[in-house]
Amino acid sequence: MKCRYCKKDYRVATNGVPAPALKVADSGACGECYEKAIEAKEELKHENDDLKAKVAFLSLPPGLHLPSFSDVVLVASDDGLGHSNAITISVPAHRAVLASRSPVFRAMFENEMEESLSGTIKIGDVSCDALRSFVNYLYTAEASLDEQMAIDLLVLAEKYRVKHLKTYCENYKVSELNWENALKNFVFARQHNAKILEEAALLLIMDNMEKLSKCDVYMELVEKDPRLVVEIYEAYHSEVG
Repeated sequence: MKCRYCKKDYRVATNGVPAPALKVADSGACGECYEKAIEAKEELKHENDDLKAKVAFLSLPPGLHLPSFSDVVLVASDDGLGHSNAITISVPAHRAVLASRSPVFRAMFENEMEESLSGTIKIGDVSCDALRSFVNYLYTAEASLDEQMAIDLLVLAEKYRVKHLKTYCENYKVSELNWENALKNFVFARQHNAKILEEAALLLIMDNMEKLSKCDVYMELVEKDPRLVVEIYEAYHSEVG
């Protein structure tokens, strides 16, 4: 048989027991490549375990994420729907953590802006849930996403230049792409400089160009942003030659 990795021939005993220094046929690999794969798998497992341990070590205990220990609070100044919050929600945080995760926060604190002096940072156009999730991600690099949360966090990640979170949200949005939402996601991606999502949505659109003009979002786009429609057609004609 031929190894799927090194392409060399290898033998397997007829009773299903591998010949000396060789491995079973269903692995598709010779003995040497099989052993290397096992070693690589073990190394990755150890690296993954080490990474999890480091994340656990760097994450602050829940008790420390309280006003009595924090030195700054973030306030959702809007409910995300254009209405002022009836109840103001403050999310406590630490300047050092915010500054280390976001160059925007860092500049804010280094330049002694009003937010830095008062210890209160107002975050506009965001729901309280999204703000909590955003701050939690800055501490843990974890977030529970659904369609709306991915949108909200991507917008915040772009605004405060949290690249890791932005990529995380884009990848989630890409995983949810289909023809029905491709154009809407393409427009959203262009508005928020989400290149990963933009490219994936554009490819899906170009694969379904015969449906494009029948899409409701397309008709709205023709009226509101015809330049973007032209760019889609230019990309398509460039692709097909």
